[in-house]
Amino acid sequence: MTTSPSSALPAVRVVTIVFNPGPELDAFVDSLASATTAPVELVIVDNGADPELTDRVAARSGARVVRTGENLGYGGGANAGAAGATQDWIVVANPDVIWQPGSLDVLLRAAGRIPSAGSLGPALLNEDGTVYPSARELPSLTQGAGHAVLGKVWPGNPWTRAYHRRQESVGTERPAGWLSGACLLLRRDAFEALGGFDTSYFMFFEDVDLGERLGRAGWANVYVPDAAVVHVGGVSWKARPARMIAAHHASARQYLHRRYHRWWQWPVRVAVSLGLGLRERVELRAAR
Repeated sequence: MTTSPSSALPAVRVVTIVFNPGPELDAFVDSLASATTAPVELVIVDNGADPELTDRVAARSGARVVRTGENLGYGGGANAGAAGATQDWIVVANPDVIWQPGSLDVLLRAAGRIPSAGSLGPALLNEDGTVYPSARELPSLTQGAGHAVLGKVWPGNPWTRAYHRRQESVGTERPAGWLSGACLLLRRDAFEALGGFDTSYFMFFEDVDLGERLGRAGWANVYVPDAAVVHVGGVSWKARPARMIAAHHASARQYLHRRYHRWWQWPVRVAVSLGLGLRERVELRAAR
């Protein structure tokens, strides 16, 4: 896929990762055409086994398809799509994102004026127009673990309320601890220096982990709400809710165990494992 070049904006590779996609991929590609005036290379990473729709969309849009031969998960697929890029900037985005006109241009301009930015993220809009809190702080010892364990089974718990209060500046451009991987603009040299996404996270929390590692390396994760995309969300969940719930909890457990890995933090790890196990059973029962 190519767009009209703009001397003011750098070229960008846009990577989207699909698994037997539906019509959301058409909407993604169609909306991307009006999202930027920069030169775009579109790469569709196909983690699935049914290439028909992916190949049709690629043929009409000029995209390049990367066949993984197996389901590498989100981070592994993103790494495969980013491999060999020569552009300074790489977008990683879900195929169920609908770009608002000019939204990628806004992100690229912000990247140009913020040299410390290693990643930039737009405002993620739900289908009803409300803003999803996609720019968050890294979890603290109590708030992060308490929210992760109790957020779904006891939404009004004090740790979740405090965690949400920390995300309330949704309309202000600001640094964040991490940005949602649903739509993320990445500085290629920073991304490559870190080895990309950690592929031990099959799905979920790879964006939290990347944001943390970018911050430790001295880069900023910058939320840019003047850029907006609609995240339809739940496309993959609807077909495979049990698998997605299990993957989410496995990744949450892995991330929190790694974050609180010191010997004296073993009570936190035990509490996280027990709490996430309970939450997973509750969500699986509800999904059935």
